[in-house]
Amino acid sequence: MAHRCLHLVLISTPIGALGSGRGGGVELTLRSLVQGLLSRGHRLTVIAGAGSTLPFSDSRLELLEVDGCDQPSWQHSDPTADITIPANGMLPRLLERALTHARQVGADALLNFGYDWLPLWMTPYLSIPLFHLISMGRESAVMGEGIESLGRWDQRRLAFHTARQAADFALPAPPRVVGNGFDLRQYTFRPTADGSLGWAGRIAPEKGLEDAAAAAAALGEHLLVWGLKEDAAYAEAVEASVPEGTIEWRGFVPTAELQRQLGGCRALINTPKWNEAYGNVVVEALACGVPVVAYDRGGPGELIQSGTTGWLVPPDDVAGLTAALNRLNLIKRQACRDWVETHATCQVFAERVEAWILAGLVSGDVSISTSL
Repeated sequence: MAHRCLHLVLISTPIGALGSGRGGGVELTLRSLVQGLLSRGHRLTVIAGAGSTLPFSDSRLELLEVDGCDQPSWQHSDPTADITIPANGMLPRLLERALTHARQVGADALLNFGYDWLPLWMTPYLSIPLFHLISMGRESAVMGEGIESLGRWDQRRLAFHTARQAADFALPAPPRVVGNGFDLRQYTFRPTADGSLGWAGRIAPEKGLEDAAAAAAALGEHLLVWGLKEDAAYAEAVEASVPEGTIEWRGFVPTAELQRQLGGCRALINTPKWNEAYGNVVVEALACGVPVVAYDRGGPGELIQSGTTGWLVPPDDVAGLTAALNRLNLIKRQACRDWVETHATCQVFAERVEAWILAGLVSGDVSISTSL
């Protein structure tokens, strides 16, 4: 139990309802943190898009839904793109509802999960402290400037999933790194498995599915693929690049079903083409005892202990992936689960986030700088 129980208002991603899969890893992060914070005695209000669901209920948890148009993702924008907010946009409506509710209930702080410029810019001008769990690296010039400007004003308001992600930004002090967390009761450990190879993530070019498919094809293996087909043309091109039958599309499935299917795999292949902030699916696989073979790029490079919980290979090295997959017999599946139990449970994650917010709520000499 926390020494000080807080009332926190959590602002979800402005891309899709919770449970839809459109919000990517942010959805899992938010759900995991909610569970962890509730276990530590905090009172929570989640502000999310219409149609959102949470997989549990609690007398100290409230879900408020907001209607509006999805915000365009910075991940799929040109790095030099300008700020865009659509008519009837979800982002300002989420912020408006969160601020109104926080004032009404006397909340201690707001925690923003959305990766966008507007909440960053607003932060110094609010009477209620607004914190930001940054979910991506430097995806655009304007977002980089926004994060760095807020860091110069009060870096205590920013936290990151990994040090590699935070390294994308010029910050005045070492970053606050909180990792991520998972409810291990939802992930069944499999001490042995001789199933197919697996890959999971949004089906989009930055995830590098084509490299995983090429490695599987080189070994004559079957590749199970889970995830939302965000780019149908890309998915078709990847399938056409390998022998027929190499890929089996499993679609987007809830956590319970994903872990059941994924747990039977011999290994998960992770092939990011960009600086992944963390790598949720990497930890989900490890929780089931599934070793991970991944590019040593971004967050996964911090999560995987090469030679113990899987193998890291140089980025974009398909031959390296193939060679590493031939060394899976050297990895003990119990070591994979042990790492998650030590470093990435809901409870561990919530403790880190709680410590970050409590430190940021301590009064300090913080004033609005002219650099904003």
